[in-house]
Amino acid sequence: MIYDRDKLIIIENQVLAPYAVKSKDSRGREYQENEDLTRLPFQKDRDRIIHCRAFRRLKMKTQVFVAHYGDHYRTRLTHSLEVAQISRDLARSLGLNEDLAETIALAHDLGHTPFGHAGQEALDEILRPFGLHFEHNQQSKRIVEILENVYPDFSGLNLSFEVRQGLLKHQSPWDQKTSKFHSTSLEAQVVNLADEIAYSNHDIDDGLRAGLITEKELRKLSIWQAVEDQVNNRYGSIRQTNIRQARLISTMIGLMIQDLINFSNLILEKNNINSLEKVYKSKKKLISFSPTQVVWNAELKKFLTDHLYFHPQVLSISRHGQKTLKILFARYHANHELLPKEEQKQIKDGINPEIVIKDYLAGMTDDFAKQEARIHTPSL
Repeated sequence: MIYDRDKLIIIENQVLAPYAVKSKDSRGREYQENEDLTRLPFQKDRDRIIHCRAFRRLKMKTQVFVAHYGDHYRTRLTHSLEVAQISRDLARSLGLNEDLAETIALAHDLGHTPFGHAGQEALDEILRPFGLHFEHNQQSKRIVEILENVYPDFSGLNLSFEVRQGLLKHQSPWDQKTSKFHSTSLEAQVVNLADEIAYSNHDIDDGLRAGLITEKELRKLSIWQAVEDQVNNRYGSIRQTNIRQARLISTMIGLMIQDLINFSNLILEKNNINSLEKVYKSKKKLISFSPTQVVWNAELKKFLTDHLYFHPQVLSISRHGQKTLKILFARYHANHELLPKEEQKQIKDGINPEIVIKDYLAGMTDDFAKQEARIHTPSL
């Protein structure tokens, strides 16, 4: 039996919860296309993202630790894959559309600059005097709507409406043409918190591996104490550091996921959310951690900020990345001929040069940005 589009739509209607986004209910694409015979719309969107240039560049973009730390540290690409995996697990348990959640997750960091959040802050600072700003969620949406140019009939990837709006998951109320919509899809809300689960846990994992934080310091956190109790009860004392830490991180991920599933289900039941329309009309958070988990997560975020993100070694590398972007912007802004011909053409065609340079810089990988900066400033 071939599971063609019609068969897959029937399966969606049978399996997904009434509040999930079903393919038949999608608000479609900006440019009309023929439907695939064997792929539903969000599957098609996922494939377009995986095969686009911006997605491939994520492999050389910093998450927290740059490449010289070692081969096992997360990049934007591995982070995106981890968010996608967690999003699918959450979506499946809550009866949501896994394809939509996975697609939003894979695309959510396409707009990130090189050099992690430090790069984003630098680019935003650079643009402010020109009346512009930089925000990576907006840039992700810009990439899939405009900058990826691989089709003869339109710019961008022509993704489904629900995917594009999901990329603005950190902003609310989301941009709708009608005021009756107040909320994003539950799938987008799931990705938002899957992102938090992923980066909180893998930043601890990477921080421990780099020796910038210790288990002794983590024991001051309520969530770490709970996780240690679970690991000790299950395995006893684990002497091998790498195995013990792997079990601790895995257990913490599981704890957060299960809390999010259980509490979100309670919210949906309490608010009688039994249709997609009710999701869109809701002014409440429908996907959320429990109050206890919210407190634990806030405590964990503060720890990571104080002990990892602002660690002198991390800050030193971040400042170097920010300096690199500032040098490049100044050089390109002073002399447009230093830009590639494609970008030069955009400026000649009337596109704001600051926007063109912003797009070019944001798309760079760490190594390419450093290489370009050394060309203009050899001592950097």
